[in-house]
Amino acid sequence: MPTTIPIRTVISPGRYVQGPGAITKLGEYLAPIGSTPLLVSDDVVWGFVGHDVEASLAAAGLPVRREKFNGIPTSGEIDRLVAVIADAGADVVVALGGGSTIDAVKSAGFLAGIRWVTVPSVASTDAPTSALAVIYTEDGAFEEYRFFPRNPDLVLIDSQLVANAPAAFLAAGVGDALATWLEARATSRSNSNTMAGGLPTETGTALARLSWDVLWENALPALDAVRDHVVTPSVEKVIEANTLLSGLGFESGGLAAAHAIHNGLTAAPQTHGLAHGQKVNIGSITQLVLEGAPTADIRDFIEFTTRVGLPTTLTEIGLSADSPELTQVAELATVPGETIHAMPFAVRAVDVVAALKSIERLSRRIRAEAKLPEPVAYVAHQH
Repeated sequence: MPTTIPIRTVISPGRYVQGPGAITKLGEYLAPIGSTPLLVSDDVVWGFVGHDVEASLAAAGLPVRREKFNGIPTSGEIDRLVAVIADAGADVVVALGGGSTIDAVKSAGFLAGIRWVTVPSVASTDAPTSALAVIYTEDGAFEEYRFFPRNPDLVLIDSQLVANAPAAFLAAGVGDALATWLEARATSRSNSNTMAGGLPTETGTALARLSWDVLWENALPALDAVRDHVVTPSVEKVIEANTLLSGLGFESGGLAAAHAIHNGLTAAPQTHGLAHGQKVNIGSITQLVLEGAPTADIRDFIEFTTRVGLPTTLTEIGLSADSPELTQVAELATVPGETIHAMPFAVRAVDVVAALKSIERLSRRIRAEAKLPEPVAYVAHQH
């Protein structure tokens, strides 16, 4: 077998723009990228950004054509958007909204052979910066990752828009971003390949670590500020950690067990309706258990993420230690090619089941000792 050359690589968006009122500058940053943009958003997001976006594009001499996004980044929805791009003769497609809108737009832009731009309305995931998309089935289960040869040409995030959204979105982003360092650390230890298609760089690993440090220092004051819809330095730092640092960190630093367990959890119907970062947080705790991390580290993580408002027990994601679905979750988390195999040791489905079961009593005890609230059971809304 030929030996492969050990390549290390970092990938990143062409430009990152963040600040209060940044949405009013969209046209200015978009004009050098394309002359016929197609804007994609759901009706809710368009309701509160449409006016500013239209004014900004008009000021830059760009036409405004907007297409409604239908909610889930499925293969069918992506193919529909590709047809709309062709019909519009668009040379750049712009995602306005959350991770689902962004992943559908990146996928459609790639298939249509045009450039793509992301304008996140929340800081709930690191989807805006990445060169991959997560595709789901019609009923919301994880289907596949799609990888693209490049990242978005522009990521523009209006921090006032983020502060206006419910604090739960920012909290979910903290859950997604905290996993970045835990997974990059594991990938670095195992010298596994990252989502960027090479071995981790010092840069990717360091940015993942910086994301973690920024969040431990700023997440709680930032969430307090966002509850009052104000932008403070802590809010700006958390937005950057959730979006840019986590995005660069996961992609060029590596994913491991936490996101693989998230992907497995999406198959359990009891978890449907939970944010990506909420399920990732359960994955992070499970990864710490699998690693045999120091008890103090696990305790600190459970206490901190409980205070952030993230689930730290199975109860809070609609499951229990007795749920038969845990076996299916573990089997899906450990399929060949899943990122759990970037851990510095072999992980079997039975190991994942044991770790998942163990976190219920563990988290309840830690929360009780810290005088934190009892877990509240999550009930998924039936379609």
